[in-house]
Amino acid sequence: MDNVTRAKINLFAVLRNIEDLCTMDPVSADLIKGVDLGVEFNVPEVGSAVLTFQGGKCKFTRGKGKSALKLYFTSPEHFNNLIAPPIDPKTGKPKMVIPIFYNVFKVGFLLNTFTKLADRLSHYLQPAPEEKEELLKDPAYFEANTILTAYTAFYAMSEIANSDFTGKAIARRMPDGVIACAVGGTDLAVNITVKNHHFVTNKGQVKDPRATMIFGDLQFAHDLLNGKSSSFTGMGTGQFQISGYVEMLEQMAKLLTQVNYYLG
Repeated sequence: MDNVTRAKINLFAVLRNIEDLCTMDPVSADLIKGVDLGVEFNVPEVGSAVLTFQGGKCKFTRGKGKSALKLYFTSPEHFNNLIAPPIDPKTGKPKMVIPIFYNVFKVGFLLNTFTKLADRLSHYLQPAPEEKEELLKDPAYFEANTILTAYTAFYAMSEIANSDFTGKAIARRMPDGVIACAVGGTDLAVNITVKNHHFVTNKGQVKDPRATMIFGDLQFAHDLLNGKSSSFTGMGTGQFQISGYVEMLEQMAKLLTQVNYYLG
C-alpha cells in the first residue's frame, strides 16, 4: 500500500467528512458550538487542508488558508498514524500522535475537541464489528454511516486515480468528462471531473454529465458499498442505473475496487 496515497485519502477523503459529520451528528454539532478557529494540516508529499469552525459549522478547504492553529507532520506515515493510531503493545490502547504545531495557545483544541470529533467520525465510519449491526438498526445512524461512507469512497477514488500506481494506470484509460453520482431519496450527489486523466471530486449535481450512476436508495447504496450487493444485482432490480458513456463507468468501477483496498 502506498503511504502517500493513503495519506491523501486520509486528508482529502476521510478528514473531509468532519464537515458533514458536524451537520449530521448532534454530539459533534455540540462539540463545535462557540468554536471560532481555523486548523491547517500540512503533510509533506501530500498537501495542505484547512478545517474552519465558525458559527456552529465546519468547512473543509483544500490547500492552505486562514488558520490560527497550524499542524505540521514529518511524513505521510506520521499523518496516517494520527488518523489510524497504532496500538501500544504495552497498554493495548491507541498511541497518542502529536504533530508539530504552531500556536501553543490553541493546542488544547487539538487534544480535546478535535480528538473527540475524530472519535465520533470513527464511530460512524469504523464502528467496532461487534457493535456495528446493532448500531445500524438506528435509522439516523444508518443514514449518517452510509452517507459518510459514500463521500469517503467518491473522494478517495480521485486521490487514488491521481496518486496510486494502479489508479494512475486506470486513469490513463479515462476520457475527459464529468461523471455524476447520486443516491435516490437523499441530497447526496457528487460529480467527478476527469480532465487530462486527472480527477477532481466535488459535491453537487451538474448539467449534462458524460456519464451518470444512480443508486436507487440509501439501502442499496449501503449494501453496495459494504459488499452486500453488486452492481449487476442492482441493474437487474432497477436499483442501480447507469447511463451515458459506459466506458467511463467501467473504469470507475475498477477505481472503486482500489478504494476497498485502501479503506476495506
